[in-house]
Amino acid sequence: MKKIVLFASGSGSNVENIVQFFQGKSNVTIAAVLTNKRDAKVLDRCNNLKINCLYFNRTAFYETDCVLGILESLRPDLIVLAGFLWRIPLDMVQRYPDKIINIHPALLPDYGGKGMYGMRVHEAVKENGETETGITIHFVNENYDEGAIIYQAKTEVVSTDTAEDIAHKVHQLEYEHFPKIIEKLLSARAVH
Repeated sequence: MKKIVLFASGSGSNVENIVQFFQGKSNVTIAAVLTNKRDAKVLDRCNNLKINCLYFNRTAFYETDCVLGILESLRPDLIVLAGFLWRIPLDMVQRYPDKIINIHPALLPDYGGKGMYGMRVHEAVKENGETETGITIHFVNENYDEGAIIYQAKTEVVSTDTAEDIAHKVHQLEYEHFPKIIEKLLSARAVH
């Protein structure tokens, strides 16, 4: 049985999509969802999906081994950042090499880095007149959006697209590809 731990900061739509993808698959379980926002909508989603969800604060994440202790007790095969906005501490990256992945709503290395998330990315893509955008699934290192790229998918951007239209197109790519790449990583034993 492969175990996934998800980290999320927001609404949890990717979390819900991943949970639903793996429901009924006996070889993978969602061990828990961890969130750094006390009022994140992902808490409600997890409650409705009957998935363990834990809230932690900045001190627990950056100044103590509290979150690391939770991870060690859960023994995840893969840690998935699904809309999680904090930089992962170096000690966590070192403890779980090539076991932490993230999804970014653009084609890295473009539109990545600190402060580039959510609508900020889509607005920048629109402002710069890009003709395509997409998603990047990558391993996590100690820097924002700089880990090795695992997978990218593209979508067309037309001049009449608003930032909201671009966001919708990117979300569709996330929902389609993220769970499949997670499953592929787990089954290929690419994650040690």
